[in-house]
Amino acid sequence: MMKKEFFLLLFFCWTTAAVAQQKNTSKPMKNLKTGFVHTVYFWLKDTHSQSAKDSLYQGLQTLATIDVIQEKFIGVPASTRRPVIDHTYDFSITFVFKNKADQDVYQEHSIHKKFVADYGHLWQKVQVYDAISIP
Repeated sequence: MMKKEFFLLLFFCWTTAAVAQQKNTSKPMKNLKTGFVHTVYFWLKDTHSQSAKDSLYQGLQTLATIDVIQEKFIGVPASTRRPVIDHTYDFSITFVFKNKADQDVYQEHSIHKKFVADYGHLWQKVQVYDAISIP
């Protein structure tokens, strides 16, 4: 009888481990964040003007105060150089919103509109990439 109980216990442990493994592999990326990601790259008209750089940076900081933004990142090109990397821009922002509706609020927000009006003369090009998470 002891042998039978041992094999039953072994079988139970094996099936429990197999089920746990299957649950872990069914959603291997379950820790990924979800949301609406808004990334913008800015190319200044005068890339050598420290005043223009300082001014645009100040303006970008005002954008980051809009309350519907969940995650905020303001950056400049990293020193990485590989053929697939575009490092020609001067500034970038990446803002994460809970959903598209919140991003729409951001687009119509008075701070965003004021930013475009007050700082738009500084850039020659703006490129926007919007992405939504995959459920």
